[in-house]
Amino acid sequence: MPRLIQADAELGNYVGVNAHGEPGIDFANPLAVKALNRAILKDSYRIQAWDIPPQHLCPSVPGRADYLHYLADLLAGMNRGVIPAGKTVQVLDIGTGANCIYPLIGASEFGWYFVATDISPAALKNAQAILAANPALARLITLRWQPAPAAILSGMVLSDEWFDLTLCNPPFHASPAEARAGTQRKWQNLGKPEGGQAGSPGLNFGGQDAELWCPGGEQSFIRQMIEESAQIPTRCCWFSTLVSKAASLPDIYAALQRAKVLEHKTIAMSQGQKKSRLVAWTFLNPAQQAAWRKTRW
Repeated sequence: MPRLIQADAELGNYVGVNAHGEPGIDFANPLAVKALNRAILKDSYRIQAWDIPPQHLCPSVPGRADYLHYLADLLAGMNRGVIPAGKTVQVLDIGTGANCIYPLIGASEFGWYFVATDISPAALKNAQAILAANPALARLITLRWQPAPAAILSGMVLSDEWFDLTLCNPPFHASPAEARAGTQRKWQNLGKPEGGQAGSPGLNFGGQDAELWCPGGEQSFIRQMIEESAQIPTRCCWFSTLVSKAASLPDIYAALQRAKVLEHKTIAMSQGQKKSRLVAWTFLNPAQQAAWRKTRW
């Protein structure tokens, strides 16, 4: 914690002594959570002037980095154990949000090139402001507006583009009411049974409607993503998504089978008390994967 405060002095305003007698923050305070994540980004990834508008999703940086490192291991598995680095590795981030967190960490950690998409012009405007403050990383990140809110991959892969990876943190609630109920449970887990601001669905990590819920929840979203990936099977080596609920997996596996993917992997993830997983799939057979590696890396 002292090192993080040294990286970003503002964090010091929110640090106190926790129940274990150690320096910590109040995770029910959205400003404290944002300050902590900003300090981690500065200290570990050399990312400057990172900020998000009020009530937008504030990502947990360690969990986001975890996803990227598992994807790096996935590529290493088809590259003789070596993680391919540099801008020849191209990644499509679906729903980058105002925080642009995956491209920022991936560009800093691995030098990968990202195309980051979102349906919200306001989110992309904030992401652009972050990139303007980080010019060395900005050259590795292109922002792209998705004008069709009902589409996911469709229209986002141009005719001359091939991606080594796609990644996505989909909205996992099925309705605003479900999002509010989930938020209330989190408040109770933080020892704040009265919740946050009255009438607000936000939490310490925030979130706009499109970031928190969609009709049918994550099962519907991921099912559609799989269907759209089958329309561009050779344009990406590994498609992937986070899956928040283990109960969603049977439906996802059925969708992968219908799409006739050749291989899929489920990788367990854990950060603190948070348990999640990612699902990755490919339409490329081993010979095609070997040719992909030889051609691109």
